Amino acid sequence: MAWLYLILAGLAEIGWPVGLKVSQAPETRWTGIAIAVGFMSVSGFLLWLAQRQIPIGTAYAVWTGIGAAGTFMVGVLYYGDPSSFMRYLGVALIVAGVVVLKLAH
Repeated sequence: MAWLYLILAGLAEIGWPVGLKVSQAPETRWTGIAIAVGFMSVSGFLLWLAQRQIPIGTAYAVWTGIGAAGTFMVGVLYYGDPSSFMRYLGVALIVAGVVVLKLAH
């Protein structure tokens, strides 16, 4: 169950940078901030639940890895962020590191 909490925490981690992006437009500033704070809260709570059984270093690395890779993909797919082989390779290395941490657990 702890790993499920951790995966969900990582997915929720994607929501707060998206909320901050939404808040860049004056007409959606407060909505974006509310989205960011809501996702931060959910993500943090789920991380707290996961850390009851998963070591802090592993949990944090997996959490941020999922968040970083997911936010990268949202940026490329929805916000026109640049994409290149090297950027995808960097994200793949992050994901590979997360997989190694899970296998070593």
